[in-house]
Amino acid sequence: MIRQIVSRTALAMSLCIPLAAMAAAPVIDVFKSEFCGCCEGWVEHLKANGFTPRVKNVDDPSEYRKRGGIPDQLGSCHTGMVGGYAIEGHVPASEIKRLLKEKPKAKGLAVPAMPLGSPGMEGPRKDPYDVLLVHPDGHTTVYKHYN
Repeated sequence: MIRQIVSRTALAMSLCIPLAAMAAAPVIDVFKSEFCGCCEGWVEHLKANGFTPRVKNVDDPSEYRKRGGIPDQLGSCHTGMVGGYAIEGHVPASEIKRLLKEKPKAKGLAVPAMPLGSPGMEGPRKDPYDVLLVHPDGHTTVYKHYN
């Protein structure tokens, strides 16, 4: 009898843990062009790192950058929105998680342009790049440097 109770409890717990983990996955809205392969690569990077992307193909992703308060000079090919922050370009999932944990007063994060070696832009070459924290007034500071 006790074995049955323990066995059933263990089964119930094993079923609940994956559901709890799925519920805890941060949802990120991604606004991108329908035909952009590197954007798809970034979405796959987000999924592999515990995010739940809701992808919306749009005619003009820059409109969403503007809505998020990210200056045009920091633009890239897609914009994400998560936890009240804008995420512009190929920002690594680890920095988005850090942002959501630390909750700084900021518009969000940006990786301007499309640096080789950033998530979604993997290839034979890897260029150094900065993840920028975009402050409420639009100025930036380096949030993380990647070599």
